[in-house]
Amino acid sequence: MSDIDDVNAIESAVQSPCRGNCCLDDDLNCLGCFRSLEEIKEWGLADEQRRRIILQNAKARREASAQSP
Repeated sequence: MSDIDDVNAIESAVQSPCRGNCCLDDDLNCLGCFRSLEEIKEWGLADEQRRRIILQNAKARREASAQSP
């Protein structure tokens, strides 16, 4: 693999949604990125497919919180 391929692989990697605003709610979900505590702990070891699933879960939590009164 060339250096260019390495750079492309890094750029296409799923990036952490962390916003540096970590505060957990009563359900242990981050109010900054909407990942669960378990998902946050798992992130560093998760493969790309699992990271995408985590992001989908976080997106669903964010959308649900926006619809809550």
